[in-house]
Amino acid sequence: MLGLFRITRGGDQNMRIVSSCTLFLVLMQVASSLALAEVLPQFPQGSVWRQNISAAAVHPDSAKMLSTLELLGGFGGNRFQIDFSMRVVHADESAPLLKLVSMRDADRNEIYYTGDCDATGSMVPVPRGAVIEGEDGMRCEEDGDCHYLVKQGNLLFEVYRANVAGNNIQAQCLATWNLDVVYPPENRNDHCTSADAAGMPIAPMLFNADEVQASLNIDPSGEGDLGHMIRFILPNARIARDAQLGGSSGKLYVRPASHAGNPQGPASTVPYGVHLRLLSDFSLDNYNPAARVILNTLKRYGMVLADGGNIALTAESDYYTTTKWDELGITSTVFARSQGNRTVRVTDFEVLDTGPRIAETYDCTPPVPPAGLTSQE
Repeated sequence: MLGLFRITRGGDQNMRIVSSCTLFLVLMQVASSLALAEVLPQFPQGSVWRQNISAAAVHPDSAKMLSTLELLGGFGGNRFQIDFSMRVVHADESAPLLKLVSMRDADRNEIYYTGDCDATGSMVPVPRGAVIEGEDGMRCEEDGDCHYLVKQGNLLFEVYRANVAGNNIQAQCLATWNLDVVYPPENRNDHCTSADAAGMPIAPMLFNADEVQASLNIDPSGEGDLGHMIRFILPNARIARDAQLGGSSGKLYVRPASHAGNPQGPASTVPYGVHLRLLSDFSLDNYNPAARVILNTLKRYGMVLADGGNIALTAESDYYTTTKWDELGITSTVFARSQGNRTVRVTDFEVLDTGPRIAETYDCTPPVPPAGLTSQE
């Protein structure tokens, strides 16, 4: 910006005014196409993701399931750790659109989840400054999950294994959600995956530094909460599979999930979609106010098993947020290492009764995409 001002002539006031106006218009045009920092996307108040479950019924086998999970090793790495690698991009209507194409393996075979996910040819907004999970830009360099989460208007685009190549965005799945809709229990449809193995949305179950700070602005002591459930993951070897239930190799899930990934654990452990609630008497002593907000959220809204992996909780990176995690005193191990406070273990939770186990058949009826989507086939 300074360089643009320096080209004006110091003795020409009219030139300075014109240049200043021009600069303002240029900056406005650039800003309109940038990835913007905003609050996390949320569904309407009546959705399952925003229900206070502090008084919800406990599953009769809660203690047995959590005891089995503890014997299997508990949370990944045997600690309740936070992953800060997810980013949520906010795009306005001027953002460039890239065409969705299927990812291909080393032999050039398509590996897109056709039928479960939105059709290839769909257009995905990718504003300037957008980044995918765990990367510095829009290229998936480490062959990881590389989730790309972007909100535009009332639509939430969630891409699994995203990678931008030219004018295309390669992916293994795109699931688009309408944020104005209260989805039915089967989400986008039973047995249909999404950008997450459990068929659920990702971004509305993340938590970020700005929303923690917003809660602290209302109650600086940390007695508030985030107002929505949180996403967590477990190693697949610790997630329930039950051959007696039938389906595909005994794979299964419970609500609010609508799909199972690749569970490999005993039937007596927790299933995909399990909704856990932190015990009401879990002591918050010696936790700082920001940590207390997160723990109170786990007591009042709980957390739901969404995917297979090793780091339990999923927060949003502070890449786009105004408040930074360091400012709040939240580290990846704040709940996992004793600093005069009680560490969080799987046995500090209880399993909520969200209905019977559903055998996974992988027989997905293609979901109807939200209105307003564009495609180029």
